Amino acid sequence: MLRAVGLSVMLTVLGWIGPAHAGLVMGAASLTDALQSAGEAFEKETGSTLTFSFAGSAVIARQVAQGAPAGVVALADAAWMDYLVRQSAVEEGTVVLLASNELVLVTPAGDAAPLALTPEAIAARLGAGRFAIAEPETIPAGRYGKQALETLGLWSKVSARLAPMEHVRVALASIARGEVPLGLVYATDAQVEPRVAVVARIPATAHKPIEIPMALTPQADETARAFYAYLQTPAGQAVLARYGFKVSGL
Repeated sequence: MLRAVGLSVMLTVLGWIGPAHAGLVMGAASLTDALQSAGEAFEKETGSTLTFSFAGSAVIARQVAQGAPAGVVALADAAWMDYLVRQSAVEEGTVVLLASNELVLVTPAGDAAPLALTPEAIAARLGAGRFAIAEPETIPAGRYGKQALETLGLWSKVSARLAPMEHVRVALASIARGEVPLGLVYATDAQVEPRVAVVARIPATAHKPIEIPMALTPQADETARAFYAYLQTPAGQAVLARYGFKVSGL
C-alpha cells in the first residue's frame, strides 16, 4: 500500500539509513497529487509498495545530498537537480525530463473575475492585502514567478507586499483559506484546489521553461527503478497529464 510521510518524520524514523528504504520517492510538493495517483496505479499493477515524501524542491535536494534514503527524486526545478548531479547524489545518466508546468495567478474562489496583467489591475486586486508566492530566492515556483513578474513589469507592485511561503503548496493553501487576496502558483496546483480561481495565466515567454526533472539515486532498489520507468511510459505520462502537467507525446 502506498504511504506518504512528512519529510521530517521520515528522516527521524528512518534515520537516513537503510537500503531497505531505497524505494522511497521524494518529490517536490507541487507533484504530490500526480505522483501519489501514479503510485496507486503502479502498485495496483505490480503489487509493489511505495513510500512518498513531499516538500519544497530546495529542501528535498538538500536532504538527498545529505544522505536521505531516497530511491527516486523528482524536483520542480532543473537547477536543484543539477546541484544533486554535482554532489554525485543521483545516479549518473538517470536524469530525465519528466514533465513541465505553467504559472497562474489565483484568488480565493469567490473573487474569480479575470485579472489583466497590468500594474494598475494588480494593485487594485491586492488592495491592502499581501501577495502569496513561494519564497522567491530559493524555491523554484518563487524564482520562476519573480522572473515572470519582472519581465511583465509587475514585480514592483508586489515586491513590498509579499507573503513568501516555504513552498508553492503552502502559498496555495493560504490563498484557498482567503488569508491573501492574490497569489502565484503552478497551474497544476490551481487545478487540484477548488477553493481558488485562476484569474490570469502567465505567458511562458516571461520566464525560463519550468522543467520537472527526475532521477534515481545510487541506492535505488528494484521497486524504485520500476516506478522510475513506469513514470516514463504512456500510462505514467497520462497520469501526469491528467493533473495538468505538460508531457511529451500526449
